Amino acid sequence: MQPSINKIRKHYMGNKLFKERLEELYGAMDLAYTTAANFYEFNCTGCVDNCCFTRFYHHTFIEYFYILDGFDALKPGQKIDIKERADAICKMFSEADRKGLPVRLMCPLNVDSLCLLYQYRPMICRLHGVPHELSTPGKGNRRNPGCNYFMGQHKNKKYYRFDRTSLYMEMATLERDFRQKAGGTDRVKFTVAEMVCGHHF
Repeated sequence: MQPSINKIRKHYMGNKLFKERLEELYGAMDLAYTTAANFYEFNCTGCVDNCCFTRFYHHTFIEYFYILDGFDALKPGQKIDIKERADAICKMFSEADRKGLPVRLMCPLNVDSLCLLYQYRPMICRLHGVPHELSTPGKGNRRNPGCNYFMGQHKNKKYYRFDRTSLYMEMATLERDFRQKAGGTDRVKFTVAEMVCGHHF
């Protein structure tokens, strides 16, 4: 029988090694991203097409539980406000999906253009924005452009090789190791809003 989310999280909370490995990996991601962004002299200041409007899905238990670590450390009033926003966003996404309509909604963690859990933000949030490469089985190496804001400013600049492959592989290895310990086999596909919606505090 598949263990519940709460039981799987207990394995995460009871073994600091997984959290330490994730934080070390996030540090490597931040360094790689910053190096690429500095090459282009790129920053997100002034972007009107905020990536926090993007409906990113996250696919690992380990990142899910790390977000909840950050959420649980917030002040009670902040948690209530975020939970209310997340619940409203989940309902609006559900309604839009039911009607087959596109929708762009701000992440519930974004307040006044700042992420309340910036230190805990997931991999996609850390790496989004600059051009990158990714090698996948059967598809070979693919080069992907930067975000619209980046391309509007820097599309004609010399390309800097930012290969995400090793970072993705390390995340996959960490998640595999964690699942082997915790017993979780379910597929994970949550937005940040959905992570918060399902969290009881």
